Amino acid sequence: MALIIRKYCAIRDARISVDGKAVFSYEGQDGFKKFIRAAYKHYQTDYPKFFKMDNLSKLGFFSVEVLLKGEDILKLHPAEKTGIILTNASSSLEIDEKHFESIKDRGHYFPSPSNFVYTLPNIMAGEAAIRHKIKGENTVLISEHFDPELVFCLVELAFKSKLLSSCICGWVEQYENNYESLLFLVEKDKNNSAEDIIFEPSNLTNIYKLEQKDGRINTKA
Repeated sequence: MALIIRKYCAIRDARISVDGKAVFSYEGQDGFKKFIRAAYKHYQTDYPKFFKMDNLSKLGFFSVEVLLKGEDILKLHPAEKTGIILTNASSSLEIDEKHFESIKDRGHYFPSPSNFVYTLPNIMAGEAAIRHKIKGENTVLISEHFDPELVFCLVELAFKSKLLSSCICGWVEQYENNYESLLFLVEKDKNNSAEDIIFEPSNLTNIYKLEQKDGRINTKA
C-alpha cells in the first residue's frame, strides 16, 4: 500500500501556505520574531508556553500547528502510532550560542535554564508532540539541506516497521532571521484516489521547489 501526502504546509519569507496556497502573509520587515508573533495572533493560538520557546521550537511548533489545523489525527490514528520526523541544518545553534555566551567567562558565569533546556533540536519536535498528544516516533536529524531521499527513507522505514500509521515529517530550519519549514502529513493510501499526492522523493522535491518560488501553486491541479 502506497503512502500519500494528505496535507502539507510551508513557512518562509513571512508567508504561510497550505497545500500550495498562501493563507497568511506578514508585510512587516522586522524579521522572524515579529512575523511568528503576528502569525500566532492571526491563528488565535492559545498556548502561553509558546512565548518561552526558542526560535527554532517556535517555528517547528507553529508549523505543526498550521499543518494540523482542522485535523484530528488522533481520531484516525493511535497516539502511539503517530510520529514526528524532522530534519534541519543548523540544529539548535542559535540558542547554543546564547547559552555559550552565558558560561564562557568563569568570572561572569550566569547560565540560563530557559536557554539550556532548548540546546537540543529534538526539543522542537517534543514541544509539538506535547501540544498534540503525539506519542510515536519523535526524531530530528541534521542535514546540510532539505534532503527528500533522507526524509522518504526514514518515514518509509517507520511505516514498513509498523511503528507508525501517520507521520508529520519534513524540514524546519532556523538561524537568526533565516528560516523556512516544509512539513508533510503522511498516511497510507486507503482510497486510491487520482487526486492523491504519492509520498516519494520526486514529489517532495517538486513541492519544495514550488514553495521556494511563491507558495501558491496547487500541485493537485
